[in-house]
Amino acid sequence: MPPRLRIFFSALMAALFCIPAVALYSELSRRADIWWTPAPLALSLADSKDRVEIYARGQPLGTLVEQHRVSMMDGTESRALTAQEIGLRFNNWDRVRVQRLPLLLVCAAACGGTAVLLLLVATGRLVYRGEHDAAA
Repeated sequence: MPPRLRIFFSALMAALFCIPAVALYSELSRRADIWWTPAPLALSLADSKDRVEIYARGQPLGTLVEQHRVSMMDGTESRALTAQEIGLRFNNWDRVRVQRLPLLLVCAAACGGTAVLLLLVATGRLVYRGEHDAAA
């Protein structure tokens, strides 16, 4: 392979390497603490039963609220909480992490494959052996 073509293909492979590398870097450098449910969208106890159960002294919080056994001090008076006054926020980082795993694997494989091709082209290992005889 002529040196000019080797340099061209090496530069092409380096440029193609940057595409998945930038995507991989942007995914890995994303903040992990932004995946909490927004406060205005906090779920009620009834809506969150499939994701969490909260117990106080061995009894479910929903049962304690229904029996008016959970109260809160407002200044000097104590008032029982209702189910509508309790909201739950979730950290969805575990779900986001699982959803982005295929993208990370594809980008990592593309980076590895492109790096191998760059190494092979830059060192001249992809030369067809018949080219030496035809050029001589």
